[in-house]
Amino acid sequence: MLRFTTYSTTGRSSTPYSEGMPSPTSPAPGTRPHNLARILRLVHEDGAQSRAALTETTGLNRSTIADLVAELVRLGLVDEKVPDVPGRVGRPSPVVSASPEVVAIAVNPEVDAIEIAAVGLDRSIRARERLPNSALPTPEAVAEVVAARIAAWRDGVLAASRVHAIGVAVPGLVRAADGVVRNAPHLEWRDVPFASLVRSATDLPVVVDNDATLGAIAEHRYGAGRGIDHIVYLNGGASGIGGGLIIHGTAVAGAGGYAGEFGQNRPRISSDADRRTVDGVLEAEVSRRRLLDVVGLDTADDETLDTELRGAGSTAVDDEVTRQARVLASALANAINVLNPAVIVVGGFLATLAEMRADGIRGDVDALAMAESADGLEIRPAALGPDRLLIGAAELAFADLLADPADRT
Repeated sequence: MLRFTTYSTTGRSSTPYSEGMPSPTSPAPGTRPHNLARILRLVHEDGAQSRAALTETTGLNRSTIADLVAELVRLGLVDEKVPDVPGRVGRPSPVVSASPEVVAIAVNPEVDAIEIAAVGLDRSIRARERLPNSALPTPEAVAEVVAARIAAWRDGVLAASRVHAIGVAVPGLVRAADGVVRNAPHLEWRDVPFASLVRSATDLPVVVDNDATLGAIAEHRYGAGRGIDHIVYLNGGASGIGGGLIIHGTAVAGAGGYAGEFGQNRPRISSDADRRTVDGVLEAEVSRRRLLDVVGLDTADDETLDTELRGAGSTAVDDEVTRQARVLASALANAINVLNPAVIVVGGFLATLAEMRADGIRGDVDALAMAESADGLEIRPAALGPDRLLIGAAELAFADLLADPADRT
């Protein structure tokens, strides 16, 4: 599930509609604002670095780096300290790190639970909660929950922090022009102005995008797809299967913004014994709900489901995992033939299937995909695990700050 805008995952970026937030545009190269953004992005994406390393990476001189870092410290966006190196002769280069006290609130509303986290600019997760739903959550109820958790955290773990914005990963189609959730079928949301609802409840800037889009960006920047510019990402969640595409290092969305709907494709099912629906789409055949049912759970987070499936020791569980893996392999082969990625990354319950039946999936993919397209391809579980969508939502919320820190503080 993708949207209208495109994202550069290596610097300049254009983000989707944001309620109460200016659209980020990168300053002209070589200007002071541009160089401030370079320094901030480097320590945000690559972690703490010495001034000497920043000098080498950027090609700027030492005095310029010192001046830029001092400005970012003044803005409260980075911390700087001189490391204590026992036995070292001379003063070591100060180390610069993104501030954990500048935070984004990341939200993932799902049919079974609302996940919400506070993510620091250093990418540390300062707070996190999974709030189970007793019924399908309404957009208004989710907005109220987000407002309540932010208020509670501000009286506790975030008392000394500055909340920059809220990023929301929605399992559905989101329109870039106005932040409306056009269709989240499993949540039963249609044409919902969700960014406006959350902003009204929190009085904070809000950005909204599809969950799989954000998972793809997070895994490309920090996870299983880091350093790889041609990726197919499939996300398996309570609302079904969504997809994200990274082509030439950029997340792409298609003409109308809704490319990547792998869950709505019809897989090739050779054996009638493998079919559970009549001409069903992928997410009806490869289903988290079916896995929960076979292990006897009503609801569970991804980690609990993974543990239950691996430890079940049941023929029924083994058979269902094997069946779903076979059907998934056919969908992966189709994606390989059409898109020729270097890596396929699978997240959520799909990662469990891929790990438990790695050899079977690989064999089926090789049998169904064009040999030339599958040559060298890797199928990898999402490295960020249960954090992938929240990290992606936080990246969305921080996008304007990273693009022009002096203008967004």
